[in-house]
Amino acid sequence: MPRAGSSCPGCGSTNIEQDDLYAQTQLVCVDCGSVVAEGSLDNEPGAGSVVSYRRTTSAARKPCANLKKGLQRVTAICRILRVTKEVEDLSQTYYTQAYQHEHFLNVSLEKKEVLAACSVLISCRLHDWPITLTTISCLLDADPAVVGAVFKEMVSVLNISVPVFSITDLIEAHSQEYKISSQHVPEELAEDYRALTKRAVPLVELAADAWIVSGRKHIPIMMAAIYLAWQSLKPTKQRLKFTLDKFCQMAKVNKQRPALTRIIEMKEMLCKLGKEIPWVTEAVNSSNVVRLMEDILKHRNALLRRAMRTQKALLEEEQDSGDDSVTEETAPVKIPELTEHAQSTSSVQQCGQNTERANVLGDEDDPCTVPELHSNTQKNQDPAPNWGKRLLFAPPCVIHAKIRRVEQTEVKDVTGDEEISDSEIDSYIRTPREAREFALAQKTLSSSEK
Repeated sequence: MPRAGSSCPGCGSTNIEQDDLYAQTQLVCVDCGSVVAEGSLDNEPGAGSVVSYRRTTSAARKPCANLKKGLQRVTAICRILRVTKEVEDLSQTYYTQAYQHEHFLNVSLEKKEVLAACSVLISCRLHDWPITLTTISCLLDADPAVVGAVFKEMVSVLNISVPVFSITDLIEAHSQEYKISSQHVPEELAEDYRALTKRAVPLVELAADAWIVSGRKHIPIMMAAIYLAWQSLKPTKQRLKFTLDKFCQMAKVNKQRPALTRIIEMKEMLCKLGKEIPWVTEAVNSSNVVRLMEDILKHRNALLRRAMRTQKALLEEEQDSGDDSVTEETAPVKIPELTEHAQSTSSVQQCGQNTERANVLGDEDDPCTVPELHSNTQKNQDPAPNWGKRLLFAPPCVIHAKIRRVEQTEVKDVTGDEEISDSEIDSYIRTPREAREFALAQKTLSSSEK
């Protein structure tokens, strides 16, 4: 098939034909056989742009091995917690999103493992499952601090609004772990978890008002509340004799060591409120306060206000009377200026007494030296008053404040070549009277030597 309008660049012939014997169409000179032009796929009908093999292949991209292990870990945690299929699917979705996010690409494998626990925790909270961070950390055998940090990062990166649960929302789920129903223990020791929850929730709320919950772990507080609620529902001698160890063994739960301290603190709180009950004539102590727990929790708001008024009146009475024998719990706060003035006054009086005593005994040393050292030592040893012990309830960090170490200055030998500070220079300058006495003493000594 000749092609019009074309000429061979070799021989100049115009006898050019289109050759269709090859895969591509070519223009060939019939006279000399030279190829004038080659065809192109772009000129063919139905041609498209260049597409990469990865985009044209129909095979789906396979997940990496670490992503598969993470999804398996998410599934295992969900099966242990016995969550619904919806929670499990949502956990896997969140884990995949977090794993493929650029914020978690270059992190350690430990942090990626923690992502599995955090995704389950987020999904449980979104579906109102009362799961704590400590429980998730125990299942993963990870540090709760690390899990908490990754949880905050994951919520911030994925922009998820996670509801916050209080300790009272967890008591019902926690009380079901105690095997103390009629199917597991004798009837006189059995108790329904609904009744335990109903009694333990107001006890924990009262403990929160008394600063017992703040800064503490949830599980020991819930264990102490359930233990006291179990005793108060039927305060028989048999139940009151049960220690926390026996109760945990009977309920088949692991004992938390801080729970015993929380029990003591809750009993002290109940004793302070139980003393304000008008119809109670006997002395309220830690041994019989469990019997009064129902009345205390029922009228806890009124008893709390009454106890605070009583504490305030007691402090005002002690301040007005000026009694020195103030107890440690109700000791008023000392004003630093007044304290320093009182100490300086007492040191001056003692200095005067020592001066008279030195004149009588003929002592040549300065009589005020020893009292001054004694007052400084006493000032360093006396700790600051704890204002938390004056209040009815105060934060634990205030009541049990840590004693700070006081750095003791090293005692150096005095050689007389030390530099005199500006604050002490006035004590070395002689007054006119001292100058006259010193001149008279030198004159007397010189005359006696002659």
